[in-house]
Amino acid sequence: MPVRPTTDFAKEGLFNILSHQTGVKDLRVLDLYSGTGNIAYEFASRGALGIDCVDQHRGCIRFIEQTAREFNFPITTHAIEVMRFVQSSKTSYDLVFADPPYDFNQETLELLVNQIISGSLLNQNGQLILEHTKERNFESHPNWVHSRKFGGSVFSFFE
Repeated sequence: MPVRPTTDFAKEGLFNILSHQTGVKDLRVLDLYSGTGNIAYEFASRGALGIDCVDQHRGCIRFIEQTAREFNFPITTHAIEVMRFVQSSKTSYDLVFADPPYDFNQETLELLVNQIISGSLLNQNGQLILEHTKERNFESHPNWVHSRKFGGSVFSFFE
C-alpha cells in the first residue's frame, strides 16, 4: 500500500490534545487520505460514533474494511479521490482529519482546507485537523486556530 502512516508519537500527541479539548466519544469523524486507517482505528477505539474513511487506493480500502470487521469498528469506507468526495459529499461531521501526501504544495493544501470549510462537511462547531510537514504554514488562514508539532509532523487545527 502506498502509505506514510502517522507515527505513534504524533498520534499520541494528537489524541492527548483531543482528549483535553472535547474528547472523541460520540463524534462523527471523516478521515481523508486514510491509508491504512490507523487514525480511524484510534477514533473508533476511543468511542467515536462513526467514522468515514476516504482513500482512492482500493488496497487501502480493503485493508480498512477487513480491520473494521475484525474489531467491529463503526467505519464506512469510500474508494474515491478525496477532492471529489469533498466536493460531492452531503454529510456533515464533528471532526474532519486530513493526512494528504506530504509532497502536496501549499496551494493544494489551502484548496483542500478551503473546500472542507466552505462546503457542508463540518457541523456548526466542527473542527478540521490537517497533518502536514513543518515546511507548510497556515497561521494566516482565517479559520486557523493553532498548530502542534510532533517530530516531523504538524497538526494544524481549523474551526
